[in-house]
Amino acid sequence: MKKSIFTTLISLAFIGTTYAQTEKSELLGLEISGSVDTYWKYDFQKQPNINTYFTEDNNSVSIGMVDLALKKTAGKASFVGELSFGPRGQYRSILNGDGQAGDDKNSFHIQNLYITYALTDRLSVTAGFMGTFVGYEVICPSFNFHYSTSYLFGAGPFQDAGLKAQYKFSDKVGLMVGIFNDWNVYQDLNGVSHLGSQLSVTPNEKSSFYLNFLTGSSQGGVSNYSSGTLIDFVGNYNFTPLFTLGLNATEYKRKGDGGYTGAALYPRVNINENIGIGVRGEYFKIKEAPMHEVTANEVMSATLTANFKHHGFTFIPEIRFDNSNMETFVKQDLTPTKNAGQFSLALVYAF
Repeated sequence: MKKSIFTTLISLAFIGTTYAQTEKSELLGLEISGSVDTYWKYDFQKQPNINTYFTEDNNSVSIGMVDLALKKTAGKASFVGELSFGPRGQYRSILNGDGQAGDDKNSFHIQNLYITYALTDRLSVTAGFMGTFVGYEVICPSFNFHYSTSYLFGAGPFQDAGLKAQYKFSDKVGLMVGIFNDWNVYQDLNGVSHLGSQLSVTPNEKSSFYLNFLTGSSQGGVSNYSSGTLIDFVGNYNFTPLFTLGLNATEYKRKGDGGYTGAALYPRVNINENIGIGVRGEYFKIKEAPMHEVTANEVMSATLTANFKHHGFTFIPEIRFDNSNMETFVKQDLTPTKNAGQFSLALVYAF
């Protein structure tokens, strides 16, 4: 009898604790998401040739990053805090401690840290450090179909720190206007230096289009490419449930001389909900600039990628070939060449 009463009391206590934890969790209202990724890449010249971010290591089982994001909405206010650990995106976000670019101490990065307040049902304002609104691809691999990234992605901003206002004219049309720091810095001691905007049009469930604009001057020389005007277009169209097409086109005019231009097409076939095959065809050109800075260069790149998904897990085999008008790559014996190719296998788990 005593044992039965004791067991009942323990059970009640356990139920009460569980209920309290559940109630506390509901009150917090936190959304937790993230991803983990790792890869192996083999360069056909046995040299790390195609340095378009995140897949630099040759013939090595290497890690990408652990990405953790927290989101919460309470009434009209919401916040996003996203932190990643690992080399993917390293040196592109906030450095930790006394770490410097190229230093092993640099191991974690703030990807997003911003607060949004809805002034009305149509108008909201956001302030903080945000993933850029420019471009088609992003740092976190779980949001990209291809594991390696484009030249356009590597040339443009990764993050924008600033204040922006977003207005929804309708469910189909929206406009964002903001003021921002220099590219990729959360703190600009030289002052806010850039103006940006995004016009978004979503005619129906099959299509979405974004026209992006960013202009300003790097007063402190934080970025080599951040003084000028960038116009960027991103489009997606689902022709059928099986076939989709994406497009990214960018023109960047640097103040004085230089800049870059390029376009990338993203056709993709969804064999079923778990298997997809996609191609990225890209043209990228660095414009003429002063001799002490950079020489004009054109690159054509073709990437064939497959995705095999099972719940949050994705297996990504990929083959890529790049061709330049200049000898910007190297052969196995380190002699220069205009061509480079690589094969990679990546594992990504998103939750």
